[in-house]
Amino acid sequence: MVKTGPDSELLCVGVIGAARGLKGEVRIKSFTADPGDLAAYGSLLDEAGNPGFALKVVGRHKEQVVARIKGVDDRDAAEALNGTRLYLRRDQLPKPDDGEFYFADLVGLKAVLQDGTDWGRVVLADDFGAGAVLEIELVDESRVMVAFTLANVPEVNLGAGHIVVVPPDGLMEPGEPEPAGPED
Repeated sequence: MVKTGPDSELLCVGVIGAARGLKGEVRIKSFTADPGDLAAYGSLLDEAGNPGFALKVVGRHKEQVVARIKGVDDRDAAEALNGTRLYLRRDQLPKPDDGEFYFADLVGLKAVLQDGTDWGRVVLADDFGAGAVLEIELVDESRVMVAFTLANVPEVNLGAGHIVVVPPDGLMEPGEPEPAGPED
């Protein structure tokens, strides 16, 4: 498994999705600023750091790119890759401008509340399709998911090693108890 976080050498730039057609084309959710740039970086790596994912973008489908992968020539081979995360070495990507960062840079940062209270640390930063989300392991070792919006995370300070979190209303409220079932 690839190490993630600000010290990671590899950054996830896409995820292979479903096969498209019979000739080995795949849909890929790209995490690059311009999804079509995914193929411009050369051969990509898988989660184990194995090279060999040379892409040729052949189209777009909704928010995804459609690509051919060198050596993948039929639907069965394409379907076998579904869910494969694609990586680049950090030094292959442009250095972020001031105020910009890669999601991997957020993992491991301390999460503090607006008053400076230690709240936990970021254990995951991802976008599953409905918008970016952070998973935060709280100081009591429970975990919460917080939408990565300006309202919920008004400050990211990589230099200080923390983010400021404003938990959305109701996030920390206890849930309703489960109704008793017939066996209870």
